[in-house]
Amino acid sequence: MLELAARLRAMSREELAGALGLREFDAASVRDQFDLAEALLAPDSLDAAISRLDRPHLAVLAAISAIAGADGAFTDDELTAELDRLEASEVIVDRLGALVDDLSQRLLIVTGDGRRQVPSPVATRLRSRLGDDLPTAAELAASAPPVLAPVDGVDRTILARRGSEAAFATVAATAELVSALGIQPARELAKGGLSLPDSKRLAEATATDLDQVPRLFRRALEAGLVARDGAYWLESDLGGAWALLPAPERWKRLVECWRERIPPALRELVARRSETLSASAFRDDVRWLYPAGGRWLDEGLERLSDEAEALGLVVAGEPLEIARTVVAGDLDRACAEIGAGFPPPVDRVYLQHDLSVVAPGPLEPSIDARLRGFADLEARDLASTYRVSAASVNRGLAAGESAESIRAFLESISLTGVPQPLDYLVHEASHRFGSVRVAAAPESDAPARASIRSDDAQLIGTLEVDQSLSALALRRSGEHRLLSRFAPDVVFWALSDAKYPVAAEDAEGRILRLKRHRLAATPVPATRSDPLADLLDRLASGEGGPATEDAWLARQLEAAARAKETLTVTVRMPGGQTADYLLAPASVANGRLRARDRKADIERTLPLSAIAAVAPAPAE
Repeated sequence: MLELAARLRAMSREELAGALGLREFDAASVRDQFDLAEALLAPDSLDAAISRLDRPHLAVLAAISAIAGADGAFTDDELTAELDRLEASEVIVDRLGALVDDLSQRLLIVTGDGRRQVPSPVATRLRSRLGDDLPTAAELAASAPPVLAPVDGVDRTILARRGSEAAFATVAATAELVSALGIQPARELAKGGLSLPDSKRLAEATATDLDQVPRLFRRALEAGLVARDGAYWLESDLGGAWALLPAPERWKRLVECWRERIPPALRELVARRSETLSASAFRDDVRWLYPAGGRWLDEGLERLSDEAEALGLVVAGEPLEIARTVVAGDLDRACAEIGAGFPPPVDRVYLQHDLSVVAPGPLEPSIDARLRGFADLEARDLASTYRVSAASVNRGLAAGESAESIRAFLESISLTGVPQPLDYLVHEASHRFGSVRVAAAPESDAPARASIRSDDAQLIGTLEVDQSLSALALRRSGEHRLLSRFAPDVVFWALSDAKYPVAAEDAEGRILRLKRHRLAATPVPATRSDPLADLLDRLASGEGGPATEDAWLARQLEAAARAKETLTVTVRMPGGQTADYLLAPASVANGRLRARDRKADIERTLPLSAIAAVAPAPAE
């Protein structure tokens, strides 16, 4: 442990940050380099570090553990000879220098001053697992078993086409989920997850099974397309921009987020070897490469397999070539390849006399968004159907459309002109728009928050007795006026859903434009303290100065006493000379060291001020 503590002390802040970032350990009780060395050599920390090593790294570490002397020291020649004895593969031999450097970077071996050493806890922990839950050293060093390329006669163009279909369906379903949350937020339960009514609504909107909604929602959340506002989930501003992108670009965003959650080690494996891996043997090959892999490997494999099929990277368990392209990071190329299999978008529709709008293919995103402003999606598929109604036109008018703008837009996208029934509906809805007005109630009407007025007293009476509006608790306040204790926007959308020609207005009677499609700001991650940075600050605060050097010496001796290690202690003699003693420290107290002299077999007590240096005892 002394060598590791000394190595930690000699590293720069940047080097130490990079090395500690590769390890898992309990940093809460670390005060100095000795505490850090103890934390890094704890069994849990070592198991976590070993689980992240691939087979070549494990083989080299196993060979080092086998040849290390009592003090853990080894030479490059000894390591090379041991690997020759184990008949190590060419991959290990050719990369030996890089593998040793990687182990040093992970603080599993200590290098410096021309000396290489493996800490005793590392060697002991690894040796106890070899041949038990890990392969033997010889098995680790052996060449990889041959993997035959599958010869299945499957037409890969058919698989690629099916993959594109699955990817397009996923993109479309995700877009519908995001749009549905923009129109009506979904409530988050206190125990986590979406409420059942909202889940059913989203399942219907996305045309998916109810049990698929959580996965679909998670995909949108990971891509930042939805955001939480209080107890409700809404479409985020990023989701609003994403919805206007072409379908291949939408897919690219989803697959990019999926790739980021795959451990880098698995990305490298797929990118390097997927051309020779069959789907059925993929998991076995991954576990062969990472024989000590634990939870991180299982989670990575789950992520790799669960979402791959939905994103069109795998079909019926068979990985496609585009999967390797994505994992390798060439997303632009993958986007172009997957987009070639997507149905081409259209910018024209058929307007029917029954007030339906039929799109012969997926609409351009901007046209689809505009059309949904005053029409309801009735059926979503490659050929989608929309329905125009008085209520939907009223919704568009409330959002800022006019009869003229709606007619002009329909004429610009129609392949069949604007049918007379549709033109009449738009005209009548525009004429009736604003027959009912909703505004904020004045303070004199408190506790009422919203007022409803209409010049048609009979219409006011109808609103008062409408059972579908009973939740608003409407009460009469004059022949042409009603009051409600709910906010004006809540009252407005309740009346709109009940298909009344409602408009919002301000205190001066001017029409207000309301949009139900509400976006939540993409949350900015809260600034959190970095535990690693805090640890580095604590370590740096204890460096420099004579007092620090004395404390460092005392900590070295205390650590050796706890570990029952023998040290070479250099002592200053009265004449200015120095003498080396082979001592086994017993305790350090009151500025003095009490230790057993291994050569003279006597107990010595030395003042710490007389000790010039300490070093590990030479190997016997």
